[in-house]
Amino acid sequence: MTHPAPERQDVQNVPLDRQDYRMLSDFRYVIRHFLKFSQDAAQDHGLTTRQHQALLAIKGFPGDNPPTIGELAERLAIQHHSTVELVDRLAEAQLILRTHDTEDRRRVLLGLTKAAEDHLARLSASHLEELHRLRPTLQRILDQVGKWSEGGDRVETDGAAGGD
Repeated sequence: MTHPAPERQDVQNVPLDRQDYRMLSDFRYVIRHFLKFSQDAAQDHGLTTRQHQALLAIKGFPGDNPPTIGELAERLAIQHHSTVELVDRLAEAQLILRTHDTEDRRRVLLGLTKAAEDHLARLSASHLEELHRLRPTLQRILDQVGKWSEGGDRVETDGAAGGD
Protein backbone atom coordinates (compact mmCIF):
# COMPACT_ATOMS: atom_id res chain seq x y z
CA MET A 1 0.00 0.00 0.00
CA THR A 2 2.38 2.66 -1.17
CA HIS A 3 1.19 6.19 -1.55
CA PRO A 4 2.45 8.42 -4.36
CA ALA A 5 4.43 11.42 -3.26
CA PRO A 6 2.40 14.61 -3.42
CA GLU A 7 3.27 16.96 -6.22
CA ARG A 8 5.64 19.68 -5.15
CA GLN A 9 7.32 22.64 -6.61
CA ASP A 10 10.73 22.33 -8.18
CA VAL A 11 12.95 22.94 -5.17
CA GLN A 12 16.23 22.18 -6.88
CA ASN A 13 16.87 25.88 -7.59
CA VAL A 14 15.49 27.34 -4.36
CA PRO A 15 18.33 28.87 -2.36
CA LEU A 16 18.51 27.57 1.19
CA ASP A 17 19.62 29.68 4.10
CA ARG A 18 20.75 28.95 7.64
CA GLN A 19 17.15 28.89 8.89
CA ASP A 20 16.29 26.16 6.39
CA TYR A 21 19.15 24.01 7.56
CA ARG A 22 18.25 24.73 11.17
CA MET A 23 14.64 23.67 10.54
CA LEU A 24 15.77 20.38 8.96
CA SER A 25 18.30 19.79 11.72
CA ASP A 26 15.69 20.45 14.41
CA PHE A 27 13.25 18.06 12.74
CA ARG A 28 15.85 15.28 12.57
CA TYR A 29 16.77 15.94 16.19
CA VAL A 30 13.15 15.53 17.33
CA ILE A 31 12.70 12.38 15.23
CA ARG A 32 15.90 10.86 16.62
CA HIS A 33 14.81 11.73 20.15
CA PHE A 34 11.44 10.04 19.61
CA LEU A 35 13.03 6.95 18.03
CA LYS A 36 15.47 6.65 20.96
CA PHE A 37 12.57 6.98 23.38
CA SER A 38 10.69 4.27 21.46
CA GLN A 39 13.69 1.93 21.40
CA ASP A 40 14.22 2.29 25.15
CA ALA A 41 10.52 1.80 25.89
CA ALA A 42 10.37 -1.37 23.78
CA GLN A 43 13.47 -2.75 25.50
CA ASP A 44 11.89 -2.02 28.88
CA HIS A 45 9.07 -4.36 27.79
CA GLY A 46 11.46 -7.06 26.60
CA LEU A 47 10.89 -6.30 22.92
CA THR A 48 13.16 -5.22 20.13
CA THR A 49 12.28 -2.07 18.24
CA ARG A 50 11.28 -4.11 15.21
CA GLN A 51 9.07 -6.40 17.29
CA HIS A 52 7.30 -3.36 18.74
CA GLN A 53 6.88 -1.88 15.27
CA ALA A 54 5.44 -5.16 14.00
CA LEU A 55 2.91 -5.41 16.83
CA LEU A 56 1.85 -1.81 16.23
CA ALA A 57 1.60 -2.35 12.47
CA ILE A 58 -0.59 -5.43 12.99
CA LYS A 59 -2.86 -3.70 15.52
CA GLY A 60 -3.08 -0.49 13.49
CA PHE A 61 -3.43 -2.10 10.06
CA PRO A 62 -6.00 -0.21 7.98
CA GLY A 63 -9.17 -1.89 6.82
CA ASP A 64 -11.29 -4.64 8.25
CA ASN A 65 -8.97 -7.60 7.69
CA PRO A 66 -5.79 -8.52 9.57
CA PRO A 67 -2.55 -8.13 7.61
CA THR A 68 -0.68 -10.85 5.78
CA ILE A 69 3.07 -11.29 6.07
CA GLY A 70 3.51 -9.45 2.76
CA GLU A 71 1.41 -6.52 3.96
CA LEU A 72 3.35 -6.41 7.22
CA ALA A 73 6.61 -6.40 5.25
CA GLU A 74 5.42 -3.37 3.32
CA ARG A 75 4.29 -1.55 6.46
CA LEU A 76 7.70 -2.16 8.06
CA ALA A 77 9.59 -1.44 4.82
CA ILE A 78 11.55 -4.69 5.12
CA GLN A 79 12.04 -7.70 2.86
CA HIS A 80 9.50 -10.53 2.90
CA HIS A 81 12.00 -13.11 4.17
CA SER A 82 13.00 -10.78 7.04
CA THR A 83 9.34 -10.41 7.94
CA VAL A 84 8.90 -14.20 7.99
CA GLU A 85 11.80 -14.46 10.45
CA LEU A 86 10.34 -11.66 12.58
CA VAL A 87 6.90 -13.30 12.59
CA ASP A 88 8.50 -16.64 13.53
CA ARG A 89 10.22 -15.01 16.53
CA LEU A 90 7.02 -13.23 17.58
CA ALA A 91 5.03 -16.48 17.31
CA GLU A 92 7.70 -18.32 19.30
CA ALA A 93 7.40 -15.63 22.00
CA GLN A 94 3.61 -16.17 21.92
CA LEU A 95 2.96 -12.58 20.84
CA ILE A 96 1.22 -13.20 17.52
CA LEU A 97 -1.17 -15.73 16.06
CA ARG A 98 -1.18 -16.96 12.48
CA THR A 99 -4.45 -18.06 10.94
CA HIS A 100 -5.28 -19.15 7.43
CA ASP A 101 -7.68 -16.97 5.47
CA THR A 102 -11.00 -18.81 5.20
CA GLU A 103 -11.41 -17.72 1.58
CA ASP A 104 -7.83 -18.42 0.47
CA ARG A 105 -6.00 -20.97 2.63
CA ARG A 106 -2.66 -19.90 1.09
CA ARG A 107 -2.95 -16.51 2.80
CA VAL A 108 -1.73 -16.36 6.39
CA LEU A 109 -3.29 -13.61 8.51
CA LEU A 110 -1.59 -12.15 11.55
CA GLY A 111 -3.17 -11.24 14.86
CA LEU A 112 -2.01 -10.35 18.35
CA THR A 113 -2.19 -12.48 21.47
CA LYS A 114 -3.48 -11.10 24.77
CA ALA A 115 0.13 -10.71 25.97
CA ALA A 116 0.99 -8.67 22.87
CA GLU A 117 -2.14 -6.54 23.31
CA ASP A 118 -1.07 -5.78 26.91
CA HIS A 119 2.50 -4.85 25.92
CA LEU A 120 1.25 -2.72 23.06
CA ALA A 121 -1.34 -0.88 25.15
CA ARG A 122 1.28 0.20 27.69
CA LEU A 123 3.84 1.08 25.02
CA SER A 124 1.32 3.03 22.97
CA ALA A 125 0.15 5.04 25.98
CA SER A 126 3.72 6.09 26.77
CA HIS A 127 4.37 6.91 23.09
CA LEU A 128 1.28 9.10 22.93
CA GLU A 129 2.45 10.93 26.07
CA GLU A 130 5.84 11.49 24.45
CA LEU A 131 4.26 12.74 21.23
CA HIS A 132 2.10 15.10 23.27
CA ARG A 133 5.25 16.41 24.94
CA LEU A 134 6.97 16.88 21.57
CA ARG A 135 3.90 18.37 19.87
CA PRO A 136 4.76 22.07 20.34
CA THR A 137 8.22 21.58 18.85
CA LEU A 138 6.93 19.45 15.99
CA GLN A 139 4.14 21.92 15.29
CA ARG A 140 6.58 24.83 15.18
CA ILE A 141 8.81 22.96 12.73
CA LEU A 142 5.88 21.89 10.54
CA ASP A 143 4.53 25.45 10.52
CA GLN A 144 7.94 26.58 9.27
CA VAL A 145 7.86 23.94 6.54
CA GLY A 146 4.44 25.22 5.50
CA LYS A 147 5.70 28.78 5.28
CA TRP A 148 8.77 27.63 3.39
CA SER A 149 6.77 25.63 0.86
CA GLU A 150 4.35 28.53 0.35
CA GLY A 151 7.27 30.88 -0.23
CA GLY A 152 6.23 33.00 2.72
CA ASP A 153 8.35 34.68 5.33
CA ARG A 154 10.64 32.41 7.21
CA VAL A 155 10.51 32.32 10.96
CA GLU A 156 13.61 31.86 13.09
CA THR A 157 13.46 28.61 15.09
CA ASP A 158 13.83 28.44 18.80
CA GLY A 159 15.72 25.18 18.37
CA ALA A 160 14.32 21.75 19.08
CA ALA A 161 16.51 21.34 22.12
CA GLY A 162 15.18 24.54 23.67
CA GLY A 163 12.60 24.40 26.43
CA ASP A 164 9.49 22.47 25.54
